[in-house]
Order: sequence, then C-alpha cells, then structure tokens
Amino acid sequence: MKRHLPNALTCLNLLCGCLALTFILGSGDLITAAYLIGVAAVADFFDGLVARALRVSSPIGKDLDSLADMVSFGVVPGSIMYQLLQMHSGLFINGTPLHSTGISILPFCGFLITVFSALRLAKFNNDTRQTTSFIGLPTPACTLVVASLPLILVNDQFGLDSIILNPWVLLGLTVLLSGLLVAELPLFALKFKNLRWLGNRRRFIFVVLALGLVGWLRAAGVPLAVLLYVLLSVPGRVRSRDLAEPTAGGPQ
Repeated sequence: MKRHLPNALTCLNLLCGCLALTFILGSGDLITAAYLIGVAAVADFFDGLVARALRVSSPIGKDLDSLADMVSFGVVPGSIMYQLLQMHSGLFINGTPLHSTGISILPFCGFLITVFSALRLAKFNNDTRQTTSFIGLPTPACTLVVASLPLILVNDQFGLDSIILNPWVLLGLTVLLSGLLVAELPLFALKFKNLRWLGNRRRFIFVVLALGLVGWLRAAGVPLAVLLYVLLSVPGRVRSRDLAEPTAGGPQ
C-alpha cells in the first residue's frame, strides 16, 4: 500500500490541475483555480518527500510527476494569464487600440508560459546537472506567481490593480517568467535532507523570510517570496553543502 502513496499524491496534484482548468476556462473563476493550484503545489512537494522517506521511488513515479506538473504548472498558469490578458487586452500603438486593427492574438501570448514550462520539464528530465539543484525557475514557483495575481486583485490592499491589469505589465511578466524557466540560472533546491542548520542555511533563511512576507502581505507576498528565492541563489554559486537530495519527484 505504501508504495502507491507518492503516486497518489502526484495524482492529487494532477486532479487539482484539471479542476483548476474547469474553473478557469469554464466560468472564469480564477480565485478557486488559484486555491486549487495551492493544493497541487503542496501535493507536488510531498510526493517526492514521501517517496524518498518510504524508499519507493521509481521511474514511473518520476514520469507521472512530470506529466502532472505539465498540467498543473504548465497549462494552468498559461490559462490564467490568457484570461487576465483577455479581460484587459487594450494595448495601444500610436493611440490606436490593437483590437481595432484586427489584431487579437495578445491573450494567447499567455500560453508562452505553457510552452516554456514544457521545455523546462523536458530539460529537467534530461539534464544531469539538475540531480541535486535546479537550473532555471521551477515550474511550481512560476505558477505560484501567476496564481497569486487574481488573489492580489480580489484583496487589493495596496492599490495594485491598475498595475497588475495593465496589459503591458502582464505581457512583460509572461516574457520574464518564460525566460526564467529555461534560463541557465542556478537555484538551490528546497528539499530538506535533514533539519540541521549546516547544509540547510539558505533553505531556513528562505522559508522564514518567505513565510514572513506571505504572512504580512498575503498574496502580494508570493511574487516577492519567489524573487527572494532567486536572489538568495544568485549571489554565489550553489555549493554542494547547500544542496538537497536528488530532486526527482519534486518541484521541476
């Protein structure tokens, strides 16, 4: 029975992604979709952790994890960005709205995140350099940034709606996240091999600061937490003592 538990968690990840898509494309309910993606992210974190703890990792589990991630952390964020761009696609060039010229492809640019997520997952599965760390932004981190946008809007404490709903900002964020997914950017893994400070320093610092940001700013703290994750990785190379266990079955 225990050997099926990690795959069950992976399937929960996939199910949440599928349900999120029905809310996004069916009724445009981005809020419920965002919460479902939160559940998917938790399931994705624990499937690899449980697999290693029970010593039941398998090639099938790894492949299933990537397939589930492609839906929850590839198709879903692209769909959310598509909806946001579709609702607010009033781009102007020389004072002329693009839609009046017959151009209406802007919302579909949101699916660049889906395309680059697929490239990211394929790269991860075949890149031997990523057995203990990441190169490029993991797809769950990218998705959490995108999923946080509707949550920020529904509880806009800081007057960010005009910024977030600016189509140029949405398009720029799409391009930025797509580039980060496949960038040659070394990032430390968030898997804890043990709870000792030595070897987990960056992780502990990140977790404490990220929880503080989210607790203080709520959804608005999520993009800042992801930015913090990147900044903590960039100043120096990811040293071996700061690396986690092999990341198969974890965030990709």
